[in-house]
Amino acid sequence: MKKSTLILLNLLLFINFSSFSQKKKQQQSHPLDKISINALKWRSVGPALTSGRISDIAVNTKNPFEYYVAVASGGVWKTSNWGLNYTPVFDSEDSYSIGCVTIDPNNPNVIWVGTGENNNQRSVPYGDGVYKSEDGGKSWKNMGLKKSEHIGNIIVHPKNSDIIYVSAYGPLWKKGGDRGLYKSVDGGKNWDRILYVDEHTGVNEIHMDPKNPNILYAASHQRRRHVYTYVGGGPGSGLYKSNDAGKSWKKINKGLPPVELGRIGLDISPVDNNVIYAIVEAAERKGGFYKSTNMGESWEKQSDKYTSGNYYQEIFADPIDLETVYVMDTWMSVTHDGGKTFKNVGEDFKHVDNHAMWINPTNNKHWLVGCDGGIYETFDAAKNWDFKKNLPITQFYKVAVDNAKPFYNIYGGTQDNFSIGGPSRVNNSHGISNQDWFITHGGDGFESQVDPENPNIVYAQSQYGWLVRYDKLSGEEVGIKPVPRKGELSYKWNWDAPLAVSHHKNGRIYFAANKVFRSDDYGNSWNVISDDLSRKIDRNKLKVYDRVLSIDAVEKNGATSPYGTIVAFSESPINEDLLVIGTDDGLVQITENGGSTWKKIDNIPGAPIQSYVNSVYLSQHDENLIYVAFNHHKYGDFKPYIFKSKDRGNTWNSITNNLPERGSVYAIEEDHEDPGLIFCGTEFGVFFSPNYGERWKKLSSGLPTIAVRDIAIQRDMDDIVLGTFGRGFYVMDDYSVLRKIENTEIQNKGEIYSTRKALMWEKSNPLGLPGKAFQGDNFYVAENLDPVAMITYYYHEDYKSLKELRQKNEKTLIKSKKDVTYPSYDELDAEVNEEKPQLVFTIKNEDNLVVKKVFRKPSKGVHRLKWNLRYEVKDPIDLSSSSFYNPFSGVKEGTLVEPGRYTIRMDYLHKGKLQELVSEKDFVVEALDNTVLPAEDREAKVAFQRKVSKLQGEINSYSRIISEVNEKIRYIKEANKLVEKPIDELSEIIRNVELKTKEINTLFYGDNVKSRLDIQQIPTPSSRIGSLGYEQKYSTASPTVTHLESFKIATEEFIPIKEKIEDLVEDVKNLEKKLKEIGAPYTKGRFINNN
Repeated sequence: MKKSTLILLNLLLFINFSSFSQKKKQQQSHPLDKISINALKWRSVGPALTSGRISDIAVNTKNPFEYYVAVASGGVWKTSNWGLNYTPVFDSEDSYSIGCVTIDPNNPNVIWVGTGENNNQRSVPYGDGVYKSEDGGKSWKNMGLKKSEHIGNIIVHPKNSDIIYVSAYGPLWKKGGDRGLYKSVDGGKNWDRILYVDEHTGVNEIHMDPKNPNILYAASHQRRRHVYTYVGGGPGSGLYKSNDAGKSWKKINKGLPPVELGRIGLDISPVDNNVIYAIVEAAERKGGFYKSTNMGESWEKQSDKYTSGNYYQEIFADPIDLETVYVMDTWMSVTHDGGKTFKNVGEDFKHVDNHAMWINPTNNKHWLVGCDGGIYETFDAAKNWDFKKNLPITQFYKVAVDNAKPFYNIYGGTQDNFSIGGPSRVNNSHGISNQDWFITHGGDGFESQVDPENPNIVYAQSQYGWLVRYDKLSGEEVGIKPVPRKGELSYKWNWDAPLAVSHHKNGRIYFAANKVFRSDDYGNSWNVISDDLSRKIDRNKLKVYDRVLSIDAVEKNGATSPYGTIVAFSESPINEDLLVIGTDDGLVQITENGGSTWKKIDNIPGAPIQSYVNSVYLSQHDENLIYVAFNHHKYGDFKPYIFKSKDRGNTWNSITNNLPERGSVYAIEEDHEDPGLIFCGTEFGVFFSPNYGERWKKLSSGLPTIAVRDIAIQRDMDDIVLGTFGRGFYVMDDYSVLRKIENTEIQNKGEIYSTRKALMWEKSNPLGLPGKAFQGDNFYVAENLDPVAMITYYYHEDYKSLKELRQKNEKTLIKSKKDVTYPSYDELDAEVNEEKPQLVFTIKNEDNLVVKKVFRKPSKGVHRLKWNLRYEVKDPIDLSSSSFYNPFSGVKEGTLVEPGRYTIRMDYLHKGKLQELVSEKDFVVEALDNTVLPAEDREAKVAFQRKVSKLQGEINSYSRIISEVNEKIRYIKEANKLVEKPIDELSEIIRNVELKTKEINTLFYGDNVKSRLDIQQIPTPSSRIGSLGYEQKYSTASPTVTHLESFKIATEEFIPIKEKIEDLVEDVKNLEKKLKEIGAPYTKGRFINNN
């Protein structure tokens, strides 16, 4: 054997062994995998101000108030009340990008969803086939075609629900996959491909003749997108027809342009099925709007109207007027003469970029339209529009946070919905509403940044580097985009240009095109600190469809950024001269001298060649540590690629490890205290690692399946903020517990982790009442973090009751079809009378007085409870609850506690015995400085509120006693009628008690007769204290002199009333004793052995 052959064999063996070892390492269970952290929940903060891109709308013909919305990058939403509210119904599935949704015409509970947006633009996500729900969206099953990646539309046979047709668009970034037209005859269990063109071509639309379901029309589309180009057509594009339910097909391109075609949109007129309309994209700008009057046998061009196959090319024929057709486009247009002429429908106050439409079949002036800005409705054919402002599906490319006090703001750039800023928290009782958000810049928004010293200086940008400096105080903006110097070539800007604010110098910002720019004066002037840092590749020499294409190829390079640009940037927080960039053509470049010279890093072992560098990150703990993430999805590779260098890029190691194989990495972030704690955002969620990427764990609680495009950390609050591509912003409040989570077993039985400073304030009601007030159910509010102390704790085991254990065992037996044994008497008795243990959390103030006890069921893992920073109420115990929501009834809660230091401990309570698990841990409660006239002595203010609360509770208690006495007298009077004694034996005594009760009622509640006669009365202590509670309970101002005097009067005047009530109670007790002595029937509230 030759030496070279032996070396090759050894190398192959080593590679195979390494691959096996890596796979084994990923699959091996680790302690980190078993730790439950579901209590660390993400909080959606919106916004719904601008909503997001809609792919499809499906209205239930049997119940027109119900419809489904397919969101291009945000799942499926359902409304059962015509848009008063929408509910996400697809959040837990494996894909979030939706191309279409179809309701079974025979059974509206059966819903079909095609995943993978049915457009071809630069930010399109992908799916994993077709899903089916048989219960109106409550549960879903993947029915196959997982390699289709993009689904055009789905049709269910109008008389046979087992027959389904799916137009599989197929992969956008590579050849092959599940592409073509598929048919199932068994409800989706199996699929047959009944139309296939080639490995580069898919079917973007399938249509069924409304009168003959055997007649089908299909549009095929050949297209390909990569980082460097888009080609929107080819020889595979065309039209097909079948007369036998897909058994055979023929091309029906007669009359269409004799050049390579792009995307074709079709619709059959519901008025006359002989008439079919087509909007055709073609090479050499020869596309147009076509009409067939003979069921597609031939086509006649009506006009030059066509749109972009990259983003539109969908049409909708009017259900009533044969000659009316609507075209989805940037500006939606309509023809009323069969396509000869077009005009805009009118969208003065509506978002543009239209994709989906529903026309009321009985009223063609009533439409639902889905666009890049969400859903709009019109009842007068576009004269006026109603925006559905309660769909939080905004697509954010990037996220940034400021250092504003007391609550920081969140900023980000969106797909086609501007750059936006808004609060992470608000001080009102409603939540974060659309009115809380503001626009910082127009266009498609991308990376925003905020000056770390002055939160009123905001940098925002739109596509291709149109950078502005936004003044938050005035709302003004000024353009600060770098422009070429004299004699310099124009810059090449990416659609999404990287922007950074320096850690080292006020006013310093970095920006990048194909070169890096630095400004030291807030963008007023720029220095170019690099040459072109890309590979400088001529993209027109790169292959598409396995060959180099002509300049005349359909839409060649259309809707694509210039190739060879910088797309990622990081400045070292430690060393101001250390900078790193990443390019869209796979290079990482580092400078250690502020840009004077750059070191090129190419072909990192394990990284795909020429891959898009989505993120670079210089550590804030170790200036030699660099992270980089490559995103290769635009070459059809969806694997994660994330690497770490410990020596400024000289050597690299993959830290992909156990990240899921499906899901590119977009973002990297590092904790500012724990060097090993890092985060990454991927195509389908966000992960953290406690050990520099050696092991990853998903942070999924409260977060739908969604792309996490960017991550920001707000250091003062220890919050993580996510910018998602289709579901807005998400916040994890106080993630600091993750610094204590390692890839090891937790040894303690219980643990209370460090609690951050709790901010306290009284919530305002700018809408007059809490919640949505009178704004209606369609008033959108996102979840707010109220004034609470967030206590995070760990407990070591789950508690399962005897009943739960028995039922679990029985389920196993039933599943195995074995006999289930009835429990014995002793077993069932033990189960019924089992005393369940509880975890008890006791909160004390600085005086060591208990202010709150919280009870939780023992459960293994990390958990979180929230204390509302209030004392308990002193009112009588009432275990009943209201049968309806009454916003005027108030909330059972005490007054706010005093600011200061508090402690919390955790105990285990079982069978009356308390066992300490965690000793007392300190935390601080701090009052916001947000009032004009705060109490000079907050402690005295709280003490007064507590005295009012105590007196109010006492008065309410005696009020309850009066009510109970009144009730007793009713029963006693009836018992006196039934007892076998003369009626007058107790009548006088009962009458005297009744008269006393009426007198006390008058003293307590006032004279009802005087009220009816409008005679003025002296206020009762009950009315005084009620007014006091209403006026000062939810205020942090000092009690007024009026409050103090009124409280004194109420206290003094209640004492004699209280004494009268106590005397009355004794009279009733004596009366009840006599009832017993004479053998009267039992009366309500009387103990049998009453003496």
